[in-house]
Amino acid sequence: MCGLVFFASCGYQFEGGGYLHQDVTRVGVTILKNNSSETGAGITFTNAFIEEILERTDTTVVDPSRATVVLEGTIKSITFSTLSRSTTESVVGRRAWATVDVKLIRTDGEVIWSVKDFTSHEDYTVSEDKVEDEQNKREAVAKIATRTAEKLVSKLLTNF
Repeated sequence: MCGLVFFASCGYQFEGGGYLHQDVTRVGVTILKNNSSETGAGITFTNAFIEEILERTDTTVVDPSRATVVLEGTIKSITFSTLSRSTTESVVGRRAWATVDVKLIRTDGEVIWSVKDFTSHEDYTVSEDKVEDEQNKREAVAKIATRTAEKLVSKLLTNF
């Protein structure tokens, strides 16, 4: 899982559709702070942002110390709610919600773009098997991370 963070910091990139900002040719992505109780969510969201930048932009992802700007953020919360039940005591579906803050910062500290309280959700099936249920929950969080990265990188490309 951490391999992608290392891989992306080597400067490898896919062909994309413009820079995150007119003069941003290299961006560093720091591991998102994880204020949720979901272990590993910071890495999951960080990898999703790196993948999206590499796939959709011409900006190269580099080590933050070599970047002209740094993307950083915080996972403020990941919460779960009951979506459906088969009986009053048996939950069969849940909805996971994530709320994040993300900003793009120049090396001089100037914030050139930010979003606060961005939310996204994903529904998943609850399993009686605890291992399978945990896997379903992790997959839902990963889908939220991917969707969040897609939407926010798209906003970065269109807002400038």
